Amino acid sequence: MNHKADDQLELLKLLLQEQPSGQHMQESEQQSVNQLSSEVKQEFQNLQRHGHSSEIETRPDPGREQRKGVPEVIFGETKDVARITEMARGLLHGSGRAIISRVPPEAIAALQAAFQSYTVIVREAARAVVIYKPGYVHNHTGGKVGVISAGTSDVPVAEEAALIAEEMGCEVTCIYDVGVAGLHRLIEPLRNLLSNGVDAIIVAAGMDGALPSVIAGLVPVPVIGLPTSIGYGFGGKGVAALLSMLQTCAPGLSVVNIDNGVGAGSTAALIANRVAQAREHHLQ
Repeated sequence: MNHKADDQLELLKLLLQEQPSGQHMQESEQQSVNQLSSEVKQEFQNLQRHGHSSEIETRPDPGREQRKGVPEVIFGETKDVARITEMARGLLHGSGRAIISRVPPEAIAALQAAFQSYTVIVREAARAVVIYKPGYVHNHTGGKVGVISAGTSDVPVAEEAALIAEEMGCEVTCIYDVGVAGLHRLIEPLRNLLSNGVDAIIVAAGMDGALPSVIAGLVPVPVIGLPTSIGYGFGGKGVAALLSMLQTCAPGLSVVNIDNGVGAGSTAALIANRVAQAREHHLQ
């Protein structure tokens, strides 16, 4: 328990309470408030000087995948190496695996050094790192997910989605660079994907974001539209792609936020895993 934080909360309570007319704080109470006020002021100054508290507490959730089917993923882009390492240790202790997305390049060597006795997989295209405890066993669910990108610039976000689906036990097939500028490139790979019995498809696209609507109008499985921050000028940074996907007239297309590969991968995998579960039950 952080007693200092409790004292600060108690001070705020005292300061916010209006004193009834005719009543005054006793001298001892006033001294206590003045002392706490001085401490809070010093703490706020420290926060402004350093940008964060030295007492940040992290609470890894290693049981999340067992509870809801989607593992916790550490978002590395906004965290320093020490924080990423601390959170990874918590997940490794609880589940035997840590998935880190948007890993800063300078953090990769530090993670490899910190977890030398573990298996550290660097997925450069996905900008991700996955760490496994010795003896970790992957769960294969039987779900099948397809991941398609319109262009090669969309590959990093598509790879992030593919990684999450794989870590959720799915068999993932990727098809890249089949955008609407050369739509003939899509036909054969898409036919092969469907013949393989895919349960859900993720389509990553930037610029005009048209490909997810095209595919959703052709296939009999759920499609997850994944807009990417590829584009320029008016509607750039993924805005035009997102709006285009949201305005689709093709039924069966759901859309996640711009560059949200984790969200697209987990959603597609949840669908695929439920379908696989039903398929297995039907065969029994």
